[in-house]
Amino acid sequence: MNPPTDRVEPATDRVEPATDRGGPATDRPGPASSDRPGPALDLAQKVLDSQPFSRLLGARITAFGDGAATLELDIREELHQQNGFLHGGVLSYAADNALTFAGGAALGPAVLTGGFTIQYLRPAVGAVLRARARVVHAGRRQAVVRCDLLTADAEGTETLCAVAQGTVMPAGG
Repeated sequence: MNPPTDRVEPATDRVEPATDRGGPATDRPGPASSDRPGPALDLAQKVLDSQPFSRLLGARITAFGDGAATLELDIREELHQQNGFLHGGVLSYAADNALTFAGGAALGPAVLTGGFTIQYLRPAVGAVLRARARVVHAGRRQAVVRCDLLTADAEGTETLCAVAQGTVMPAGG
């Protein structure tokens, strides 16, 4: 598996928005690839929309396939903690879902999060939270997935604020 194309510079932890994306979407629920409207991305968004909490947060899948997924949500005041930063629970929610969708893109649609850890690097501030997950390794029984959690300001400049890693496994197995 190729490493992620978005590289974070250690001095600033700022990355520019990704410009190279996966290939065309397909209508199969497994390892399709899409970052534009199409059957695979539409199906992933329908699955996300079936979660009442995701609808409450206004989460959306903006890329899905080839063992990767990106989940986004608009940062708004009611999602902040007492110091004015995005609440860590919102970051964890985004990591959990992005990890699971990326794992599902590699293992198939019926998957569950086996567990994950998250490291908060800096307070999350900005206009949009972007959880960009990619499978690091996939076998028959599980996938190991990494997720970078970035905030984007009004100009689209991204800042890395947390990193998560987890395992995703087929449901019922």
